[in-house]
Amino acid sequence: SDHPIDLTRYQVANCYMGRNGLINSGGESKGATDLAEAVTTAVINKRGGGQGLISGRKAFQKPMKEGVALLNAIQDVYLNKEVTIA
Repeated sequence: SDHPIDLTRYQVANCYMGRNGLINSGGESKGATDLAEAVTTAVINKRGGGQGLISGRKAFQKPMKEGVALLNAIQDVYLNKEVTIA
C-alpha cells in the first residue's frame, strides 16, 4: 500500500530484514510545523520498525529552547511504550 507505515516496513525489509537499523531523515526545516512533522515522522518510523530519526536542521536552526523541545518530543516517541510496531 501507499501508507507511510507500510513504506517504512518495506525500507526495513530492504535493510537485510532489519539486521541493519533503519534511521529516517527528519527532512528540511519548514518553520511552524516542524515539531508536528518531526513527531509524525518518528511515530511512522517506530511503528514501521525503524530505529531512529535524524533531526539536524529541524532542531539546530532554531533557538535553543525550541530545538531542545523538538528533540525531547522525538525522544518521547521512542521512549513511549504505547507507540508500538503496527
